[in-house]
Amino acid sequence: MPEIEVSAVLPVYNDRAALEVAIPRSLETLEAIAPGGFELIVAEDGSTDGSTEFVREYETGEPRVRLMHSDERLGRGRALNRAFAGAKGSIVCYYDVDLATDIQHLPELVGAIREGYDIATGSRLLPESDITRSGGREIASRGYNLLVRTVLGSSLHDHQCGFKGFRRDRLLALLPTVTADHWFWDTEVLVRAQKSGYRIQEFPVRWRQGPGTTVRRKDVIEMGSAVMRLWWHLHVEKG
Repeated sequence: MPEIEVSAVLPVYNDRAALEVAIPRSLETLEAIAPGGFELIVAEDGSTDGSTEFVREYETGEPRVRLMHSDERLGRGRALNRAFAGAKGSIVCYYDVDLATDIQHLPELVGAIREGYDIATGSRLLPESDITRSGGREIASRGYNLLVRTVLGSSLHDHQCGFKGFRRDRLLALLPTVTADHWFWDTEVLVRAQKSGYRIQEFPVRWRQGPGTTVRRKDVIEMGSAVMRLWWHLHVEKG
């Protein structure tokens, strides 16, 4: 087999139905970007809905699909850390299994890393972005990202879009400093990368809200608390 250049990761927790669409569409798109020289890693995080069995069966007929299963729930951040550590490609990326971000942007994501960026990230909050989501989520997202920009000094617009690519060696050098093990992982990686002088490309994407995604009062409080905790860590560590 050709040497693997690109490792794409799908973080999965009870996403059996979404996998049926995401895996074949991913393979088709990755073939066009890096014919044969890629792998698709399913970072499956303690699912109980048959996701594990579905991917195991897929693996038997498609060697470019690789399951990384965890019996216990690790959290999204820890599951991604594990997948990236075990990836074979020099370029690693991940995107949400519901394909909320249009997978047509994958060539642009991988292309930015090939061009010399350390990190590339999709953005739902640039003027050219094409997004559809509920008013509640829109307000919460814009408020959260404004908080990150103001409190943590980020120059990016959207920190939580589940569509990111990395130079693997640069990412692995950064991860020992990242403490978030679940959803805040995305924000912490981007903030710490900026403070370490990493080159980051943010680009607009087409994004559609997936089913069953709501923002609760508890989530808003957790978002604010996570931002302030990272500010404190950066202050204590002096950057």
